[in-house]
Amino acid sequence: MFLARTPHGYHDPDRIADDLKAAGFTKIEIETVAAESRADSALLPAIAYCQGTPLRNELEARAGPTIEAITGKAADEISRRFGAGPVSGKIQGHVIVAKN
Repeated sequence: MFLARTPHGYHDPDRIADDLKAAGFTKIEIETVAAESRADSALLPAIAYCQGTPLRNELEARAGPTIEAITGKAADEISRRFGAGPVSGKIQGHVIVAKN
């Protein structure tokens, strides 16, 4: 459930602003920045997600394939969906400045 919890589960700027107000912040600025993520191969984003985020802990906690096998399957699926060469996708994030 890592992806649903964080970072993808906490994305609504209005909710974030409300949480910051509840924490006592009064000056809140939220800017959404869009970009494109690029990788030379499908293996790189598979490694990033499966081995470079807290998702790894959840994958390793399950009985079954090794983290390397899971990463390979993720790379295969990315390649199947987006091609065998370089891959890219839209990304965005919020830049938040909060002051009292």
